[in-house]
Amino acid sequence: QVKLMESGGGLVQAGGSLRLSCAASGRTFAMGWFRQAPGKEREFVAALSRSGDTPYYADSVKGRFTISRDNAKNTVALQMNSLKPEDTAVYYCAAGALVTVESRRYNYWGQGTQVTVSS
Repeated sequence: QVKLMESGGGLVQAGGSLRLSCAASGRTFAMGWFRQAPGKEREFVAALSRSGDTPYYADSVKGRFTISRDNAKNTVALQMNSLKPEDTAVYYCAAGALVTVESRRYNYWGQGTQVTVSS
């Protein structure tokens, strides 16, 4: 049984930064970050391969967000800089066998952490 838990969300002013973390149990997986705003479908944010050498980013966050992992601690982080109000959403981490931008390809999901960016 694989369990994922996100942390680090909160309220921040536009232009500020937040660092999200996802702690995973069990084996090392490829990891992804997704977000869902009220009334919208869940969308891809970033993903990272098991080795940490193959990152992927949504166009909307490139240059602002950085995904990284610490395999020794079995955690994945999402550093979010230059935050914008449109980044406001519940952020979820996910785990799967292979790195992918498709949410349906991930097998395990955390419960999410709220990120709110004020104008």
